[in-house]
Amino acid sequence: MIVTVTLTPALDKTVILPDFRVNEVNRIQSLRLDPGGKGINVSKGLRALGVDSLATGILGGDTGRYIEKSLHEAGIACDFAWTDRDTRTNLKVVDPVRHTNTDINEPGAPVSAETLGEVLAKVEAAAGPGDIVVLAGKAPADTPDTIFADWTRRLGARGVQVYMDADGELLVEGVKACPALIKPNDAELGRLTGRSFSGIGEIVDAARQLISGGIGTVVVSLGGDGALFVTRDRALRGYGLKVEVQSTVGAGDSMLAALVCAAERHMSFRDGCALALAFSAAAVTTPGTQPAEQAVVDALLSQVCLSEI
Repeated sequence: MIVTVTLTPALDKTVILPDFRVNEVNRIQSLRLDPGGKGINVSKGLRALGVDSLATGILGGDTGRYIEKSLHEAGIACDFAWTDRDTRTNLKVVDPVRHTNTDINEPGAPVSAETLGEVLAKVEAAAGPGDIVVLAGKAPADTPDTIFADWTRRLGARGVQVYMDADGELLVEGVKACPALIKPNDAELGRLTGRSFSGIGEIVDAARQLISGGIGTVVVSLGGDGALFVTRDRALRGYGLKVEVQSTVGAGDSMLAALVCAAERHMSFRDGCALALAFSAAAVTTPGTQPAEQAVVDALLSQVCLSEI
């Protein structure tokens, strides 16, 4: 079983707006709505890869009902906790003329400790020894920064593997609980380790510093330059693939989905890294947070370049 947790989901409204100009009337060329939030995006990516998951977290109001309905229609199982506060909507402005992607995100509403406890109970009911739980994204306002760390320890004690994709204090506290995998970018890794980097080797050293503390795998996003995949024994440099960018939203979530898929299918380390690179590159060729088609992923897989460090 794979369970994805999104404590601050969103309805992602992506608009194509050529030649966007500030302080002027702008006319939208096209618009799409997608259920969003990092964990939900991972479930969508897994579904595209043919892997089932359970999406949980917190939803509310008409927006929450739209998200749940959309996920069911996509064939994704759901079990969310509900509040009386409407789930947020995020606006993504894509300008194909200026080649820009602008995110305007609403803050998540505070939720009660009881609601957070309900989510944890759903996760614990669904996930058992050997299963994977993805803790991804932000926590609601006023939630303790230790929530991902606390949940990781509880789940780890039951034999559950936790894959964590967070930033800020959630990540700082979260790494102390030694999740099976984390996916920071290079700047986040620098803040975690108190280091600055002048080359790939130093980034790998910093990743292994965290691994020596008990984390299983550190995947370091390098943006358009690719990613580093680091374990105690191996480090692979994956190079960025040249694709036509439609939307960068959800590319990192697609990479995480591919890594979860690789673990579920017991793929080799190298093959899993290759899939992660191809699937994340394919994701940016689609509008909104729509997962790429398998044919696009397969074509990019043949272009993946990985080198041992």
